[in-house]
Amino acid sequence: MEVRDLEPKALWNHFADLNAVPRPSKKEERVIEFMMNFGKSLGLKTIQDHIGNVIIKKPATSGMEDRQTIVMQSHLDMVHQKNSDTIFDFDSQGIEMLVDGDWVRANGTTLGADNGIGVAAIMAVLKSTDIVHPAIEALFTIDEETGMTGALQVDASNISGTILLNLDTEDDDELSIGCAGGIDTNTKTTVTYEDLPSNYVCFDIKLRGLLGGHSGMDIHLGRGNANKWMNRLFKHVRSAVDLKLCSLDGGSLRNAIPRESTAVVAVSEDEKTKFHEAVDQIIAQMEAEYQSIEKDANWTVSESSDLNRVVKDSDFERIINSIYAVHNGVYRMSPAIEGLVEASSSLAKVTVRDDLFITQSLQRSSVESSKADVANTIRAAFESVGVEVVQGGEYPGWEPNADSAILKVMADLYRQEFNAEPNIKACHAGLECGILGKHFPGMDMISFGPNIRGAHSPDECVQISSVQKFWDYLLDVLKQIPA
Repeated sequence: MEVRDLEPKALWNHFADLNAVPRPSKKEERVIEFMMNFGKSLGLKTIQDHIGNVIIKKPATSGMEDRQTIVMQSHLDMVHQKNSDTIFDFDSQGIEMLVDGDWVRANGTTLGADNGIGVAAIMAVLKSTDIVHPAIEALFTIDEETGMTGALQVDASNISGTILLNLDTEDDDELSIGCAGGIDTNTKTTVTYEDLPSNYVCFDIKLRGLLGGHSGMDIHLGRGNANKWMNRLFKHVRSAVDLKLCSLDGGSLRNAIPRESTAVVAVSEDEKTKFHEAVDQIIAQMEAEYQSIEKDANWTVSESSDLNRVVKDSDFERIINSIYAVHNGVYRMSPAIEGLVEASSSLAKVTVRDDLFITQSLQRSSVESSKADVANTIRAAFESVGVEVVQGGEYPGWEPNADSAILKVMADLYRQEFNAEPNIKACHAGLECGILGKHFPGMDMISFGPNIRGAHSPDECVQISSVQKFWDYLLDVLKQIPA
């Protein structure tokens, strides 16, 4: 079966159309044009604001004119990540989608269900001629995944709605009423290189197959961080032999748990046996510790072409110590909301090349004071070894409102339709609602969506039956919007 044959066909066909358009964060020109053409083709008022967000307005259907105007909101960009052995050009190719039982996934890349399913649902409502709804202001934001630029710089004069439905949650039994804010911590420092000793041989060390995932939603699951694993290997092997570093490249995206790392190291010909023994020992230890989680971790060690330079020993030691000192994972659980990660940090990217040691990490928290605390913790770890730190890209969290009127409407409707209690919660992801709430004071906001797994990784997939559930529920919600 093809994706376009799935039900509801209107939604899936819009998703397929969207996924044919390359749409990486900060390169949304093509998808902006696509969405502008879509709105204009329907004869609806279509606006592109100064930053690139697209707003499409549709009047209420007959009998719904007295209801509150709603803002239906999703982001246009998607995380572009692929497996190392997948040949794919995100700048020119559309996503190759596969139907796998009750799931849709991509062929070795991210799928773009985050947040493409939300975008497609809104498109289906806008194009429909038989769906009952109040007046709609569809807000398609840009650059959510790498800075929330669209939400931060939205032109508020284009929006008059009083209720916001954000379609960017990844569990179909969840109604989100709060989220974490975030801040990026980026570091850069020079390293000194020396000539490779004549009796040394180089090795490629590659780590592949870790689960990775969303550094907010999945941070509490205890998954391996490829940057931390590789650094642990360095520390252990260096205690056994005179290990030298040539280059390092780990992780790829600031908001994804790193699943891969590649290093080139050098060791004396006389210590090759000890080197392999030490490598095997630490790999066995890590795999034993993570055997119930990281079942597909894969290490390869092979001789490589001799390089001419190695990082000075004192700088290599500084790299190892700083990465060891940096906190990674859950920083604090919320004392107010059971099971909610309050604050966390993820060491997303580490590179050593071209005379530079560079890292990227992302700190999140639903409490502004603890966001500052964990960010200062990361800053201190790097500054203590003389590494330059730059923090920015900060965005606020979304404080939960248990008295939300739209929450009551949607929770009651969920109970009626599914004979179950909705999971009303805040999430540890960085939804745009926190930022949009600053632009639209008093706006009643809620977030929901279908089951999406493995977001921000090539394992990303969306559940077909859950999309149908989400769609039916969304249509009923539109009928129940209060006056």
